[in-house]
Amino acid sequence: MQDSPDSSHGFRVGQRVHSSGDSRRIGTVKYVGPVEGYSGTWVGVDWDNGEGKHDGSVNGVQYFHAKSERSGSLVRAPNLSQGISLLEALEKRYRSKSTNDEEDEMYVLSTSNNRVSVQLVGKDKIQDKLSRFEELTNASLAYMGVSFPGIPDQINTTVPNMKELDLTGNLLSDWKDVGKICGQLPALQALNLSNNLMSPYKSELPPLESIRILVLNNTGVDWEQVELLRQSLTAIEELHLIGNNISRVLPMSSSFVQGFNSLRLLNLDDNCIAEWDEVMKLSQLRCLEQLYLNKNCLNSILYPDNGQQNELEATSYWPFQNLRCLLLGDNNIGDLVSVDSLNLFPNLVETRLSENPIADTTSGGVPRFVLIARLAKIKVFNGSEVTPRERKDSEIRYVRLVISRLHANAEEIKQHPRFSELKSLYGIEDERPSTGASGPQTIGSGFLSITLKCVGASMGEKQPLTKKLPATTTVGKLKFLCESFFKLKSLKLKLFLQEEGSPLPVLLDNDTSSLLDLGIGNESFILVAKKVDRKIRN
Repeated sequence: MQDSPDSSHGFRVGQRVHSSGDSRRIGTVKYVGPVEGYSGTWVGVDWDNGEGKHDGSVNGVQYFHAKSERSGSLVRAPNLSQGISLLEALEKRYRSKSTNDEEDEMYVLSTSNNRVSVQLVGKDKIQDKLSRFEELTNASLAYMGVSFPGIPDQINTTVPNMKELDLTGNLLSDWKDVGKICGQLPALQALNLSNNLMSPYKSELPPLESIRILVLNNTGVDWEQVELLRQSLTAIEELHLIGNNISRVLPMSSSFVQGFNSLRLLNLDDNCIAEWDEVMKLSQLRCLEQLYLNKNCLNSILYPDNGQQNELEATSYWPFQNLRCLLLGDNNIGDLVSVDSLNLFPNLVETRLSENPIADTTSGGVPRFVLIARLAKIKVFNGSEVTPRERKDSEIRYVRLVISRLHANAEEIKQHPRFSELKSLYGIEDERPSTGASGPQTIGSGFLSITLKCVGASMGEKQPLTKKLPATTTVGKLKFLCESFFKLKSLKLKLFLQEEGSPLPVLLDNDTSSLLDLGIGNESFILVAKKVDRKIRN
């Protein structure tokens, strides 16, 4: 790429551009030439945001193929910008004075919905400090229209101490330009290239030894390009690859991804990985502590057993040996065997399973307390801490729940690997008592202290009540009791269990289930609400 796009040569196919006057409206040039029935040269653009006018065809003539039916436009050259250099963007961002329009945008709305101007206290001092480029260590040039580096060697002399650079949403596409920028910033440690559509490259980049954090979200990068980057990013600690449609992990010369000897965090959220075998290709990254796989297409989790481990190339290294955080939210995981597999990860203490079928209690999933009880080592679950009290309460409730099911089906114990361990830990008896039985009380004979709290304006102001109830009390019976406790004879009720650490209460919708069957323990909170009948309108 030349140091500056030469407008005399016009635009070229594949070039990244933005709309004049709107640096956030970005697209790719797909056609340059005449349009039948119109004079002059036109530029066909496929807009990233999909907000165009057609699919590349006008009056029956196909000039280019846009990615969707209305993402393409034919535009006159003066209405497009080919971008500016990195140095020009720095000058514009940090040394130019605010325009009147920008000043007018600084306001708040009063109670009467009128604009009240806001003056930024100390703005001049801040602006003066930021304008001293030799002292600048962090720079944000997001959506500034940067398309090329600038004059060779001038970047280093202008901002010699730059450590963090945000180039989100610019017009960069050539990795050679990225290499030039990084090569002139020896102190650069963090680089964000998100929303720059990067072209595939075949050759290696120059060594980028100082880069510790690289963000490549929504850049079109696939794993083959990641493998080429690996050889340049010798000190990389964090790599973010969100939204790149990655479905396969393709190691260059082995069954497992090698190298990345300093990589601690790998973010693969919002991709298309469907097979756990693809995830296992990352299992030999020895420093990996955090792996983000939210919003993929995974159906199951499988940690290899001893036989499978013998097949691993690294004979003395356990898979994911140092992994402490594995986020799996919003996938398709629906089985408890996958949940139990998480116990086999040697050092895993944080995970996320929200927005998976297994955690959706409205569609046959299991509640939070069951998942916590099955996950022996997890300290942070779905983003919230698992306190010692929550763990103890969850494990006791879980044991009670399993006991209630074993009376109907003794074979079910095979589905609960931690049951015997937890039952022994808490000394819980599993036989139901006969009438007048003496000796230690069993799980079925005890009374539970339950706090009942009315919620909703229609219930009126009522103080919470704490009652001692038999563990065999059914949900239907408890609704009847609540009508009496709170004098709610004319209302239909529904009950919710408020669990510690859970963002939403769990609906108790089966009137025949007992507190014992539901695993509800001592000192639990149950919310009492009015049931709303939804009428279908014609």
